[in-house]
Amino acid sequence: MTDIAAMKQVSKNILTAIYQFIKSLNNPDNRPIDWNTRPAPGKWSKKEIMGHLCDSAMINLQRFIRCTYEENFKLAYEQDDWVKAQHYQGMTQDEVLQLWKILNLQIIHVLDNYPPDRMQAKCDSGKTEVKLHTVEWLANDYLNHLQHHLNQIRLHEPVN
Repeated sequence: MTDIAAMKQVSKNILTAIYQFIKSLNNPDNRPIDWNTRPAPGKWSKKEIMGHLCDSAMINLQRFIRCTYEENFKLAYEQDDWVKAQHYQGMTQDEVLQLWKILNLQIIHVLDNYPPDRMQAKCDSGKTEVKLHTVEWLANDYLNHLQHHLNQIRLHEPVN
C-alpha cells in the first residue's frame, strides 16, 4: 500500500470509529455510560477520558500540520496536566463529545490532503528522550490510541 493509500485508510478508520462510537451511545440496548464518576482517586472519569482524546487530537493535529513544513521538531505533552487544565469534568458530556468529533474531523481533513512528499517527515514525540516518528507512524499510533480508549469507555473498563 502506498503512503497516500495508507493515510487515506487511517482517515477512513478514524471516521468509522467516530460514527460507530456515537451510534453506540444512541443505541437503547447498550448500558448507559456513567460519564462523571472517577473509579478511584487519581483516575479519570469517562468524560475525562474523552477529554484526553480531545487533547491527543489537538497535539497530533499540530504534529501533522507542522510536519508539512518542519522536520524533527519536538512536541510532547503531559496528559494528566492537560486534562486538569482543560477542566473536562466541569463540561457536559455533549460538549466534550462535540469537541472530540470536530477535532477528529479536522484530522481526517488534514490526513486526506496530506502532501505525498511529506509522509516520511518526522517529529520528536518523546518527553525525556528523543523519539522521532514519521507522519505515517504518528497517524497509525493516533488511530490505535483512539480505538483503545473508545473501547475502554464502551466496555466500562477502568482506566489510567
